Amino acid sequence: MQGLTPEGRKLVEEAAARRGFSGEAAAELFRALTLGDGAQAQFNNPEFGGMGQWSHGGMIMIGDMFNGELTQRVAALCDDLAPLTRRGELFAPSPAAPSSGQWQGQSYDVSGASVSVFAQGFGRDWWPQELGSPSSSGGQNDLQYACFPQARRLAVKSGGRVRIYDSGDHRISGVSQQQGHGQSLIFTSQLGVVDVASLPLVADSAAASAPQAAPAPETAPAAQAEPSGQKSAEVFSTLEKLADLRQKNIITDAEFAAKKSELLARI
Repeated sequence: MQGLTPEGRKLVEEAAARRGFSGEAAAELFRALTLGDGAQAQFNNPEFGGMGQWSHGGMIMIGDMFNGELTQRVAALCDDLAPLTRRGELFAPSPAAPSSGQWQGQSYDVSGASVSVFAQGFGRDWWPQELGSPSSSGGQNDLQYACFPQARRLAVKSGGRVRIYDSGDHRISGVSQQQGHGQSLIFTSQLGVVDVASLPLVADSAAASAPQAAPAPETAPAAQAEPSGQKSAEVFSTLEKLADLRQKNIITDAEFAAKKSELLARI
């Protein structure tokens, strides 16, 4: 457990034992949390279900995302270790340690494993300002996300395009990128695992920035056509009245059929 003082090793090992992980895995997570100012961390360790990330406020994602018991233990370990990251005396002095504000978007070798860390506030200001401050945010590869539970919104940015979804009653507890035919996001909430694409889309920057079609050249005014829905409703209403007249023997079947064909041709 290199890089920690004896007191640091003791506290990390105690937290690891409490949550059922090895001391080395917990030390790796502790270092990643420290790089994230105790607010965010991204890690890659088989004990934690592979690649994953955690954000202060309840956001947790692990590679083995359907393993709820493991997800809860990793989240609990993060919660145990995060408050300790502000105690700089737990780390042994290192002249190579990056200074604050110089590590955003960089990768570090933590206990022999390469960890790509997203700094606190990663992707700041890419979401609409009226949404306020997210409870958690993060990103992986070309995808970024930010959760706004008060506004019931989930913002997703991909390739410079920002989409805003209505998160409804979902209390989002984990977001992950699903690889396959293209990239997609799925998240976990109290209702289970949900594909982000299934949420109602309320805003799309691509649609807002799409060029407006040139107005069609003016032509000679023609008789204004009635909306098709209104016309259909009037036709069916007339047919009902004609059917009633036929039942009362006021018109014949032949007259009804002829008028029916005439009316249906107008739709």
